[in-house]
Amino acid sequence: MEQVVERELVTVTGERVRVPHPDRLVHLQFRRFAGCPICNVHLRSVVRRHEEITAAGIVEVVFFHSPAAELRDHDLPFAVVADPGKRYYREFGVESSRRALLHPRTWGAILRGSGLTLLGAFRPPATRQEGGRLGLPADFLIDPSGRILAAKRGEHAYDQWSVDELLSHARAGTSR
Repeated sequence: MEQVVERELVTVTGERVRVPHPDRLVHLQFRRFAGCPICNVHLRSVVRRHEEITAAGIVEVVFFHSPAAELRDHDLPFAVVADPGKRYYREFGVESSRRALLHPRTWGAILRGSGLTLLGAFRPPATRQEGGRLGLPADFLIDPSGRILAAKRGEHAYDQWSVDELLSHARAGTSR
């Protein structure tokens, strides 16, 4: 997929967000499920630098394959879209893998995220995940014309762009 079809997404809070955005870059993130310890660790870094991301002209849109009701209480400063049927995951080629949690890079994130959940920093996940627990992350940076400037489909559960990588892709994409 080189081009994203224009659409309006409804967030878990009922807000509408356009993809592509008419005059900003859009960073689509595909995460796993609400309360995922690995996702929580990653999203914490995005939340910490959200102002910097916004100042770089980027709109964050994060997909989870959880129902909206499970996502509403997670206090995130950007658009969160529930996709429990994985419609958008399929459209963007975001997959699951039995090996998602076996890579050593995931283990530290699992421990940090689980520890922070036990300390009350994050809401725990539901015991049953309809979309499964073996999802892989993905990142897409989309320009206002709908062109995908950069993409990453993770090979394990903690394989996504860092904020620095996102900002680097944005600088490269806007300087073309």
